[in-house]
Amino acid sequence: MDFSKLYRPSALNSFQYIALVGAIMSGGAQLIIRALGHAQPAGYNYLYLCWLGLYIFGSLLNLFGKPDSGHHHHHH
Repeated sequence: MDFSKLYRPSALNSFQYIALVGAIMSGGAQLIIRALGHAQPAGYNYLYLCWLGLYIFGSLLNLFGKPDSGHHHHHH
């Protein structure tokens, strides 16, 4: 099993990439909200659980999915 599919940027699938970018953007937005002195919206931290769930889903697909599925298009 190739565990580098969990952390190597070139090995991440779309779900993992979206989850990481989403978590980073949510964190940045949270810092901006605090810097401006505004109250954090209720339930904002649940976003991180959603990103984590999406990352885990993508990781399972990446680790246990068919190798090279969807990565190569063969023209005959």
